[in-house]
Amino acid sequence: MGSLKDLVKKAKKGDGEAFVSLVKQYEDVLYRTASRLLRNDEDVADAVQDAIISAYEKLHTLKKNEYFNTWICKILINKCNSMLSKNKNLSVIHEHLLPEKRNDEYHKLELEDALNSLNEVYRLALILYYIVGLNVKEISEFLKEPEGTIKSRLSRAKTILRTTYYKSEGVMACEK
Repeated sequence: MGSLKDLVKKAKKGDGEAFVSLVKQYEDVLYRTASRLLRNDEDVADAVQDAIISAYEKLHTLKKNEYFNTWICKILINKCNSMLSKNKNLSVIHEHLLPEKRNDEYHKLELEDALNSLNEVYRLALILYYIVGLNVKEISEFLKEPEGTIKSRLSRAKTILRTTYYKSEGVMACEK
């Protein structure tokens, strides 16, 4: 396995194995990102698959090889947003799945519930920072927003979670 830049360079020249290696490096991040944005596993799988296919088809348009992670995440988020806008008028109830969930998934559901309580700009900032692992500068470039705006969104999102969501859930926040 080579460096990220080498793999991207090889993939751009048509090396399928290099592209597969790239995708395998980021598949967990892609899955976690999609699962935070979408609400059912089928949509998550479809969005990730569509993003990978689009990335393969449009790899030649990637200008800076070192930004492959950011680029493929942007494709995925656009796919997720497209799916969300198509399904805007549909309301799928998954309550029947809850009793089948294992106890260790309770915290995952709680995190999803907390993230879903935020508006889109705050939720996206938290997902990109904590799940995708981008830093403030990368998020700024990705969303085409000033770094100060991203810092503000991260701070406000955490404050909202601390003061509204977790308080309403009866959780005491530890302030420093």
